[in-house]
Amino acid sequence: MEKNLRAESALRGINPDRLVFAAHCSYDEHLGRYGVADLALDTFGFGGHTTASDALWMGCPIATRIGNTFFGRVGASLLSVMGLPELITTTAGEYEDLVVKLANTPGALKALRRRVEHLRDSSSLFDSERKTRELEWAYEHMWSTYADGLAPRAFDVPELDLPPNRPRK
Repeated sequence: MEKNLRAESALRGINPDRLVFAAHCSYDEHLGRYGVADLALDTFGFGGHTTASDALWMGCPIATRIGNTFFGRVGASLLSVMGLPELITTTAGEYEDLVVKLANTPGALKALRRRVEHLRDSSSLFDSERKTRELEWAYEHMWSTYADGLAPRAFDVPELDLPPNRPRK
């Protein structure tokens, strides 16, 4: 696999030495690897879930191709919430074009990493405190509806007046 991937990257004008193949390691070491990665590639059909979230949490951009199933849409959902729709593609050709374009523009990748790091701390994706409060509000609303003898119905969780995400320590 490594030999084939290196050969394909060379055919597409990408230095094969930019591809890093790593051995199994601890979770903390795994997270640390995202610090040296330029871009994480989300697989199609069954995309990254925790892996994609881990990459974004560590500031590493991901490129994805949205699928038609839950399993193929998680990466796109994560990127949408973070405000990175330009990293979501819909066809194999778009995905390949995006990845090759990014691979050939190191300056754009560095700027994208800075943007992901900023968005990690300012978007709602990793704002656990806000998500907890919203979920609590939803539970209270559902209980209140039930206690009032009303039939279940759809509702939207309102914008809660909470402080913004706190920067990471």
